[in-house]
Amino acid sequence: MWTSLLTPLLAVGMARAQVTAAGANGVTNPDKPEFLPIGAQVNMTSYSRLLTLNSVDDFCLYGPPEAGPDSLIGNTEPIVVAWCTKPRNNARLIPDGAIHAAHFIKTPLYVQISGFWDGTKVNIPYGDSGGELDPHGAKNLGNPIGGNVTTDVATGSDVFYEEWMSFISYDQFCLRICTAETNNVTAALQCEHELDIMGCRWVMAIDDFYRSNGTFTSCEGEAAAPPGLYPQADGSTSTFRQRYTGTWSADGSLGVFTVGQTVTPSAPAFWPATSNCVTYSTIGNGVATTDYMVTAAPVTFVSGSSATVTGLSTTTMATVTTPTNIVESTSTAAEATDAASTDGSKSGEAGSSAGAATTSSGSSSSAGVSASSSFGAVAVVAGALLGAAVIF
Repeated sequence: MWTSLLTPLLAVGMARAQVTAAGANGVTNPDKPEFLPIGAQVNMTSYSRLLTLNSVDDFCLYGPPEAGPDSLIGNTEPIVVAWCTKPRNNARLIPDGAIHAAHFIKTPLYVQISGFWDGTKVNIPYGDSGGELDPHGAKNLGNPIGGNVTTDVATGSDVFYEEWMSFISYDQFCLRICTAETNNVTAALQCEHELDIMGCRWVMAIDDFYRSNGTFTSCEGEAAAPPGLYPQADGSTSTFRQRYTGTWSADGSLGVFTVGQTVTPSAPAFWPATSNCVTYSTIGNGVATTDYMVTAAPVTFVSGSSATVTGLSTTTMATVTTPTNIVESTSTAAEATDAASTDGSKSGEAGSSAGAATTSSGSSSSAGVSASSSFGAVAVVAGALLGAAVIF
């Protein structure tokens, strides 16, 4: 039923403006995504915030710049940095063995990676239920500020894209980059960023998410319905919104507001089908964590086989005894501090569901059922959960 209702909604048409990135590349990022030259050393104190998602074994995720109990994703969203599975983008390296499962999907409207990992290897405190990252944030500067994303999957060459969303916790991750639009579904809608406590399985529409731990796959797939959208038989669309309670202040007065209801749909509009899947035993980069030296060209998975990256330059082999720590501009640091302390911010859950609202355009959703939540109906109270501020 859902597929027939969604056919006109998801029919791929001409891509419009804002699919490719309109904003500037972050000041701490390299000019373009690329692998490090042979003979270089990975800068494990880098502040690059450029993510790339090209395949099941060539992708980047965000993690805190420093380790420690206060480095919860919710506390560090504006300042998280890029960590990559391959030595690239002048980013930090995700150590081999940290990724326990990874599942790559290419669709007509987006590319996506999801899986399980040991997030403590990228400075996420053990037990941190995490949060949602996207290119917007409290001041529309992004979480993180200066964060950018690229993929070469849609066109065959590296492209910076405008809309993306990612959920990160100590044990789970997912990232979607929206690469195309239809006449009815914009990239912003397909990469909806306000469902920040619903988690990877629900928002990314991955039916077997929790059953896929320990495996590595690369698939093609049909596009999911935009997160939170439920097309109705009469042609209208019901829109899901999560429940949220926050505070406001004006003229010295302080008040509390709540939006949403306590009913949450149990699933997205439908679980999209996948095809042409290839399974791999594991992924890795082969870079020793004793010195993080790049001694050979990376090997990546392509169409079921491995291929060595060609055309890389070489540099004089020399250990960086004091890795360069890119200093952020004063304005960026101030904006990050201000964003992290904004009243009414939401705290994210990378792997859980919580109470939410269902609002309707034309009719109410038929998918609403009692909330499936580890928190109860009110997932966020006064803009804080687990002591972390998450802004979208």
